[in-house]
Amino acid sequence: MRWKYGIYTVCAAGAAVVSAQKTPFQYVDPLIGTVNGGHVFPGATLPFGMAKACPDTDADENQGGFSSDNSSIIGFSHMHDSGTGGARSLGNFPIFAQAGCPNGDINACNYTSWERATPRINGTVHAKPGYFDITIASGVRAEMTTTNRTALYRFTFPEAPLTPNTTLSPLISLELQDLPNTRTNASININGQSGRLTAGGSFSPSFGIGRYSSFVCVDFKGATIKDAGVFSNSRATTKVKSLKAITETERYAERPAGGFVQFEKPTSNNQILVRVGLSFLSETQACRNAEREQADFDFDGTVAAAEKVWTEKFDVIKIVAGGASEVIQTAFWSGVYRSMISPQDYTGENPLWNSNEPYYDSYYCIWDSFRSIHPLITLLDPHSQTLMVRSLLDIYKHEGFLPDCRMSFCKGFTQGGSNADIVIVDSYMKNITHGIDWNLAYEAVVTDAEVEPPNWDIEGRGGLEAWKTLGYIPTENLDLQGVGTETRSISRTVEYAYNDFVIATLALALGHTADYNKYLRRSGNFYNMFKADQNSTINGTDTGFTGFLQPRYMNGTWGLQDPIFCSPLLDFTGCYLNPSGRETYEGPVWLYTFFAPGDMKTLIKTLGGADTFVKRLDFFHDSGMAYIGDEQAFLKVFLYHYAGRPAKSAERAHFYIPSQFNDTINGIPGNDDSGAMGSFEALTMMGIFPNAGQDVYFITPPFFESVSITNGQTGKTATIKNVNFDPSNKNIYIQSATLNGKAYTKNWLQHSFFLEGGTLELTLGAAESAWGTRPEDVPPSLSAFGNGTTEERRWEMPQVPQLDIGSW
Repeated sequence: MRWKYGIYTVCAAGAAVVSAQKTPFQYVDPLIGTVNGGHVFPGATLPFGMAKACPDTDADENQGGFSSDNSSIIGFSHMHDSGTGGARSLGNFPIFAQAGCPNGDINACNYTSWERATPRINGTVHAKPGYFDITIASGVRAEMTTTNRTALYRFTFPEAPLTPNTTLSPLISLELQDLPNTRTNASININGQSGRLTAGGSFSPSFGIGRYSSFVCVDFKGATIKDAGVFSNSRATTKVKSLKAITETERYAERPAGGFVQFEKPTSNNQILVRVGLSFLSETQACRNAEREQADFDFDGTVAAAEKVWTEKFDVIKIVAGGASEVIQTAFWSGVYRSMISPQDYTGENPLWNSNEPYYDSYYCIWDSFRSIHPLITLLDPHSQTLMVRSLLDIYKHEGFLPDCRMSFCKGFTQGGSNADIVIVDSYMKNITHGIDWNLAYEAVVTDAEVEPPNWDIEGRGGLEAWKTLGYIPTENLDLQGVGTETRSISRTVEYAYNDFVIATLALALGHTADYNKYLRRSGNFYNMFKADQNSTINGTDTGFTGFLQPRYMNGTWGLQDPIFCSPLLDFTGCYLNPSGRETYEGPVWLYTFFAPGDMKTLIKTLGGADTFVKRLDFFHDSGMAYIGDEQAFLKVFLYHYAGRPAKSAERAHFYIPSQFNDTINGIPGNDDSGAMGSFEALTMMGIFPNAGQDVYFITPPFFESVSITNGQTGKTATIKNVNFDPSNKNIYIQSATLNGKAYTKNWLQHSFFLEGGTLELTLGAAESAWGTRPEDVPPSLSAFGNGTTEERRWEMPQVPQLDIGSW
């Protein structure tokens, strides 16, 4: 999901060699991607944690809460999403700390977000996994950390407040609001003796429909309560200890309301600790979460515990840097980190149904995440991926369809196909099995393929009658089965085709032969929108390439969409998700004409053979059409493998990193989409980019001397080692390879390598070689136009065992 065209920063790959003493944890910079459209959440959280504490700014782009710019701080809130290309998200119930009110008058303190907006002091921002620290111009220092369901803040106040005629008597307020200002109903209660604040409200999601409820429970430690009360608009009173902000619509949502607690001077180091328990069920549950997880207000202990948890996550990867630069190592570990921020584990907090299954949320969106986030989680944290698959299936069981996007218990907008199908099949192929009902999983993906929902803007697929009868999604389709945004006919067609492809492979693995043949046939629908005589020009000059996907009407006649439209070369933002969008989504026809990941052999033949295919792919990257800041471009970096030119994939990978993925605050080229950009750079740097939905990893040289991954299911370690590694990126071409000491000529791997362990040794050189170039060396293709035999597939479907994984 794209929000804006990011600013690229070129960094030298051969920067100074780093000290060997730094740990992976120390390399992580959570601030990467916090400007120029990255929308990254940089605050304190645990892996896949619900609590996400962060300062919120008044920047135009504060989707992740904080922005590394000159914007002011308007509050500190406790739940966020990371990298979303949608509207601002969460940020419910922000708190704000003031050292005192002028002349002791509570109405001289600031309560509205625009009044309390305070500049940051430059150089005071510090972030690491599980911790964030900032000092604002009022002299108040705010530190924050989290457990799973609880945020803990430590405010340090100046001895003498900077406001004239003010003594140190801190006031901490809580506003009944969220970042996008969507509150319709909310209430707050204050205990005048203990200072406890409990609050709840109703809000809207950022990229979907419906509403959700959220609750907090706030306690304090470190100072004696002086007084407490409520505020409405900019006025406050201590005479009232509860307030309801009830509105029928969002018309009045921006009217400030909330509560506050005023304190005597803190008893130790001028510090007050603020504990914020969170829940989606009730205020009572929010208090229980806080009391269970953070009974002692142990700030330093919580920071240390967060470091331990994150370190354990990183420990499954070992790298030998071999002189790789700080840029590369920081970008790599930060990418791994951001890939574990979402989806978020809300297990036990689901207000919609009772279930013993896990519940994960904040899938932003599976259209983005199926390509690299979930494959990376499968590699590094198969236990969490297992829980996520079970969660997706439980959503299907209770709501009737798998989600394609979901946030805050609400259904999100579907951007293209039913791409949870790909996540599920990818997981099956890679041994994600424990506790998963594969009969239910198969039912779920077949439902996507066969049943059109009433509103396919939020789940499933639209236009299924045309899909089954015409073999494509027509432009201006007559759809009498459901409603949805009637655009993206080209991109929906190619995505539905690949969705059916992965369903076919699962059908074969589970013994559903008739379904296998049906869905494999339907995966060939890609070609029903391929217009063989369509050319492409740029500024009136023919590109020299013929044959592109084009719009097609119900009667079979062709429409026209310029193949470069919706690329950086022509109306870049013309294909968003709206009723006036065009026939592709967030990308040009040029890009989507390359998307047939299940049968690249047929596509390459259709586009004129391997040599012409390589020239066409080169033109796509070199002309300026390719925008790596949107996720569907990721696979296009590695498609050279199918044409027997893996060296070209290595060249492209080493161009995009570090030119557009690096260690600066604008070090990703587009919004992170819950870690999509981070997972792309992490996988690419490890030299194993996946073709999601299949048991295929493309091999390119890692960006380090060696990379080792220990599998969480088997405990075995797989190592990819470079011989003749050159950190200046001259030796980026594989000359030969051995797998466990035996010659290995295939330019791709299967997941069994990571399950069983072993060593893949790559000998590198400064020029392209013959390695991986033969027809028998390229990844498999499964054609919809052949007989679908195992021999044609050229690889065996995995027989997935139930591994003994103990406490899982």
